[in-house]
Parts: sequence; structure tokens; C-alpha cells
Amino acid sequence: MANQIAVVGAGVMGEAFIAALIRSGIPATSISAVVRRSERGDELKAKYSIEIRELIDAVGTCDVLLLGIKPQGLAELMPQISPHLRSEALVISLLAGKTISGISAGLKSHSAIARVMPNTPTLIGKGMAGYSLSAGVTDTQKKFVENLLAATGKAIEIPEDLQNALTGTSGSGPAYFFRFVEAMVDGAVAMGLSRDDATTLTIQTIVGAAALLDESGETPTRLREKVTSLKGATAEALAVFDAAKISEIVAEAMAASARRAGELAQ
Repeated sequence: MANQIAVVGAGVMGEAFIAALIRSGIPATSISAVVRRSERGDELKAKYSIEIRELIDAVGTCDVLLLGIKPQGLAELMPQISPHLRSEALVISLLAGKTISGISAGLKSHSAIARVMPNTPTLIGKGMAGYSLSAGVTDTQKKFVENLLAATGKAIEIPEDLQNALTGTSGSGPAYFFRFVEAMVDGAVAMGLSRDDATTLTIQTIVGAAALLDESGETPTRLREKVTSLKGATAEALAVFDAAKISEIVAEAMAASARRAGELAQ
């Protein structure tokens, strides 16, 4: 479908999607990036053999426009690109909180828009993304989105009104995981382990547990039950979590992330 793809905003996530585009079979010669710093452009060109172009030139000739800027910069960007965007181009937004209707309005009622919420494991091809499509997205464009997101990890299509819930779940989810790892490392150090040993023990424990959950086909509840002996050491630890109302804490944190994502749409 796509002959030319323009990536506007080639930071960490923008670069991850450049790599995914290439993994999905798009030739590097069909990809261009718009960057603020020439040094960043030189870095991307050397690493991926893509083109670095000026904003108006890239937007005016692309079949797919991928927006990887910060959400706060969208209002300033849209009037710059709107007069030059081809009516049949597919716009893919990676911007948390920014709605399809808002993007369409800012682009003079542009009709083909995909709203994607990725997460940081996209950087290593193990991401989890949710996407929503406007009514103007064609079957061919939808297939392009599916192929691209398959190259980033896993993806599901969801109704747009659930995008903020997805942000609170998988979009922000890696940070919850990393914070829990930090807490486990600190707890191990407090019991006398060196920080290096505590880090190794914690990371491999969680990597192994995640792989077991992914590959065993069993539910997290069943796997937890298997490792928890009645009145054993694990049961004692879990009782502390339950006393602290861990389910309520996690749900409250997820809701806060989803709420903030909604605020970003304003």
C-alpha cells in the first residue's frame, strides 16, 4: 500500500516505529523522518539508511504520516501540515490522549486516521499496542496498520472510548513493572544482599515468571496458587500484599493514568 512514509517526531518511540517499519518489509528508501536536530537526523540516517527531510516536503509526498511527537506539540503542528497533507494519506497517531475527532478537526476533517497506543517494549519488538480506526480508513490501510503493529509485538483493535483505559493498562504498564522491580531490589538489599546480587535475583525471577505465564497457558491465579503453600513463606508475603490492599492500589494507579490520558486530549 504505502510508497512513502513520513515519521514526524523521531524520538525513542518514533525510532522504534522506524525499526518496526523496516522489520515489516518497508524499504528504508521509502521512509523519511522529520527531526529538529541535524545531529539526530545524521544518527538515524546512518543507522537505518532512511531519508531526512523537511516537514512540508515529507508531509506533502507521503502515503502514511506517522506522528511521534509529544502530545503537547500537536496543536502547533497541525496547522503547519494540514494544507500539505494529501487527502488519501493515512495518519497514524502515537499520541496519548489525542482523539481521532480532535486530530481530524485539526487537519481540516481528514478522514483516514489510526490512533495507536504503544508501550516501551516496542523498542525490542515485544510491545503491546491498542489501536482504533476512523471510519475513513480503508481495508488496505487497516492491513498496513496490522502488519506494522505485528512488527512491534502484539496489538489489538479496541473501540476508541477504551483508549484511555488501555493507556492505564499497557501504555503505562511497563512503568508499574519497573517500579515493582525497584521495590523488590530495595527489599533484598535491606535484608543484606548486595545491590548487584539483588538486581540479578529480582530480574531473573520476574523474567522467568513472565515467561512461565506466557508459555504455560495457565492463568496468573492458578500459577500463584501453585507456588503458594498453606502457611508457607510465600503465603506470608502475599498476606502482606493483601493487607495493604494491593488490588485497590493497582486499580487506583491505573485509573489515575487513564484519567490523565483523558486530560491530555483537552
